[in-house]
Amino acid sequence: MPTYEYQCRSCGHRFEELQSINDQPLSTCPECSGGVERLMSAGAGFIFKGAGFYATDYRSKEYTKQAASESGPAAATAADTKPAAPVAPKPAGGKP
Repeated sequence: MPTYEYQCRSCGHRFEELQSINDQPLSTCPECSGGVERLMSAGAGFIFKGAGFYATDYRSKEYTKQAASESGPAAATAADTKPAAPVAPKPAGGKP
């Protein structure tokens, strides 16, 4: 259910009311019983967080391989190979 903002025409009191979209707008102020008007509000924003919001986040391994093979042999080999694990340097003292 949406939250609507109202402002009293008499006392200036601003308040919010949780109402069904089918409900009639409020007409009286809860503070002074004066007339109120419903205000235009910006609405609520939302933020995408985490993985799963892009089309590429849901690609299967089969899809990725197929797409790589269709784009050429160089892309297919790059998609199939994993980066090598880093190798720790040997100490310079003779014994490993």
